[in-house]
Amino acid sequence: MQEKKSYDIVFAITGDLHRNIRALKQLRSLSESDFTVFVLHLGGNTPPSKLPKGVTEKTVRLTDGSGPRYFRRLSNAFKKAMVNIPARVYHASDLYTLRACATISANHSAVYTFDSREYYAHVSATTGRPWVRWWWNMEQRQFLRGAAGICTVSESIANALSKDFSIPKPVIVENTPEATGTEDGLSIREMLAERGIEDNGDLIAHIGQMKKDRGCEQLVLSMKQVPDAHLVFLGYGPIQPELERLTAEHNLSERIHFLPPVPPRAIQNALVGVSIGITMLLDTCLNHRYALPNKLFDYIRAGVPVLGADLVEMRRVIKTFDIGQTADSNDPNQISKALKSMLNSEDLSKWSANAMTATETFTWSNASQRFLGLINQAVPKQ
Repeated sequence: MQEKKSYDIVFAITGDLHRNIRALKQLRSLSESDFTVFVLHLGGNTPPSKLPKGVTEKTVRLTDGSGPRYFRRLSNAFKKAMVNIPARVYHASDLYTLRACATISANHSAVYTFDSREYYAHVSATTGRPWVRWWWNMEQRQFLRGAAGICTVSESIANALSKDFSIPKPVIVENTPEATGTEDGLSIREMLAERGIEDNGDLIAHIGQMKKDRGCEQLVLSMKQVPDAHLVFLGYGPIQPELERLTAEHNLSERIHFLPPVPPRAIQNALVGVSIGITMLLDTCLNHRYALPNKLFDYIRAGVPVLGADLVEMRRVIKTFDIGQTADSNDPNQISKALKSMLNSEDLSKWSANAMTATETFTWSNASQRFLGLINQAVPKQ
């Protein structure tokens, strides 16, 4: 009988691998450190990107669903997919694959690690649903203490997990961008010019997905009181039609624009000439309060001053590095007041310079070293 191929790491993630920027960066870092990795993911409709050397992928087939029965099916599907793949580490890239990684790692006398990319028991979907929160707390209580290593995205989530489950403080691996060059592409101003929108006024940008509870509706309404600026949503998302309707309803279509997303490595070029970058999560749950969104670090890398939601982690970064201001994300009047204050401030150039300086701290090369340190410490010595 032919011996089964063994890998250093089995990397399990729900959703579409090729859409997950964090996972793709982690895989590139693992490849550069000469780890062999077998990735299991649910797949999607994103065109596949070329995976780095030593990384193999397989799609786990599963029909859509929700609730405990669905997650039981999901866990069983991942167990079945990985049971015959020997590895030294089984890495759960989200909570939904943690049970499978913990179970199968024991079968192979291996270890498992976990990336708590959210404060899972306190995401917005658990608000007002105590039984759902109980479910995810029980799942973590069962498996977190046995993990050989845990990482997360912010200081507040790390501290909360340590307190909630009596575990050592997880390693912090922020969602910072790679600094390996940029992809050619147009700036937002150039994209607008191609559409016949020639304007040299102040430009405000919101990059990323347009989804519920991200403050997009409040941002649209705030623009009624910022008459000399243009707002651009660069991305896509389920509430885009509603935002377009709201924009038209308030006669803002000449100053609010919707552009399709660009590849991650083209974001820096896209942000050239932008006056303010916006990240406005609503304070609907602890996960939002403790979040450090990808877009925050994209603005920092591009040297764009930031207006962020007045939430714990975003406020800490914005104030510590003096790169902009914060506002109540639920109040369009407060957002418009902050936008006008920033656009008229003599500090705008200082915030931009400070953002460029902060890039030295918030790079993937720094964050990846912490991630690799966690993996290296977890890998059983041969």
